[in-house]
Amino acid sequence: MKVTELTKAEFLNKVADYEASPNEWKYKGDKPCIVDFYATWCGPCKMIAPILEELAEEYKGKIDIYKVDTEKEEELAAAFGIRSIPTLLFCPMNEQPQMAKGAMGKTDFKKAINEVLLK
Repeated sequence: MKVTELTKAEFLNKVADYEASPNEWKYKGDKPCIVDFYATWCGPCKMIAPILEELAEEYKGKIDIYKVDTEKEEELAAAFGIRSIPTLLFCPMNEQPQMAKGAMGKTDFKKAINEVLLK
């Protein structure tokens, strides 16, 4: 398992179709996920990329990890009000998603995964 890059169309299909349900969060995945909104030029984004790859392997089959290039998917980033990167969207199965801004260490990611996504 590795981190999967998503286009807007894939996001609408795999994570949430915010266009069909603009006022209600309806998660579409079959397991919890993290969505990393990043840019290729962003230093902190480059710092967390290998951590996310490790976590994708460690939590294989339990969570999905996606990334969205905010430069290529400006409309998607705007829909989620992404103003600083990296911004991470933690999507549990039956609850509202939670957003975290800024780079996190592996320990913080694991804490968030266990407390928000896998509790």
